Amino acid sequence: MELLSTFFMGAVISGGLIVAIGSQNAFLLKTGLTRNHPFAAATVCFVGDILLIGAGVFGVGALFALESIWGLLLSVAGSLFLLWYGTNALKAARVGDSKLSVTDDDTAKTSLKATLGMAFAMTFLNPHVYIDTVVLVGGVTASLEDSLRPWFVSGALLASATWFYSLVFVAKKLSGVLNKPKAWRVINTLIGLLMYLIAAKLLYDAAQAWL
Repeated sequence: MELLSTFFMGAVISGGLIVAIGSQNAFLLKTGLTRNHPFAAATVCFVGDILLIGAGVFGVGALFALESIWGLLLSVAGSLFLLWYGTNALKAARVGDSKLSVTDDDTAKTSLKATLGMAFAMTFLNPHVYIDTVVLVGGVTASLEDSLRPWFVSGALLASATWFYSLVFVAKKLSGVLNKPKAWRVINTLIGLLMYLIAAKLLYDAAQAWL
């Protein structure tokens, strides 16, 4: 049961972070709509998540045990970030005007080299990516036993792969849904509530380790 809950936590956190509206998602949706090397673009983004999530779980997360002051601070910081992230998602759900601003009229073709370069930039040149995948994931997994970390990574990468490849290969169908504010109200509400639940678990685990 603990293995499955860890797997689910990884999928939820990864999914919540990457599904949120951003330049990378808009780029992938546009790539899928225009058929500008969608598989290559999605693969760059996925490989980026493998490297960054792996660094967070087995690098930063492994260095900061929850019993140490740095591990405690990292977990608390991760909890605060999740609360902030969840609050913003719920605010976006309340406003209800979120959407991906990509249309089927955008049909400009680009070379494979240009597509790979843009995918690389969207993945590795965005500072928020490092905060989300390395620092935040490191904080979330600081309290996990070594045997549970691969399960967290597996869940996170499954969510990542599912989203990236679905976004580019089902772009024609998804674009109509993702450009509707009502759909994002539901998505943002779910993201907000799940982030709150995970933040509460992080704070509980930190309290258990120190009290």
